[in-house]
Amino acid sequence: MSALVSARGVARRFGGREVLHPCDLELAAGEAVALVGPNGAGKSTLLSVLAGALDPSAGEVVRRARVGWAPQRPALYGRLTPRENLELFARLEPGPSAVGALLDELELARDAPAATLSVGMRQRLNLALAFLGDPQVLLLDEPTASLDPAQRERLWERLRGVRERGGAVCFATQNLEEVERAGRVLRIDDGRLAPA
Repeated sequence: MSALVSARGVARRFGGREVLHPCDLELAAGEAVALVGPNGAGKSTLLSVLAGALDPSAGEVVRRARVGWAPQRPALYGRLTPRENLELFARLEPGPSAVGALLDELELARDAPAATLSVGMRQRLNLALAFLGDPQVLLLDEPTASLDPAQRERLWERLRGVRERGGAVCFATQNLEEVERAGRVLRIDDGRLAPA
């Protein structure tokens, strides 16, 4: 069976600096992959390239499934409420998006502007945006940052469900407990990807 997402020789430069050296990565159905490494090592860059938010400077990424992406810094419209943010982004996704169900599942405030939300609530909204359109592959950058323990456990339950339905999850983390939830752990150090 072909991988849901494949990266071949993917690299990324910013100016004269290579922040991600050429690497290969495949995400297979049912898989959970953890990316670990020090801050500034290239984890966020790799996830951004896999998601299509950044073009690779070299190599290519092939996506054979719908991808949901939650960047480390939430990309939200501060003047819009969580519902309005979700409704706006849902228009960009093919197929139906259950905005009300996501608001309920993630216990999101509905009427307050996103700019006034707590850090944890903004992170939940960031994750809700990644879940729009029921993607088969989730790329998550420090997904549990600022979540309380109950919300963390709900997130891992959802991710387990994605994998059980034949999807894949790739996440960056500094949390050793979360690393244990992955079937495969990859380390990025100075922009170089290797098995941990």
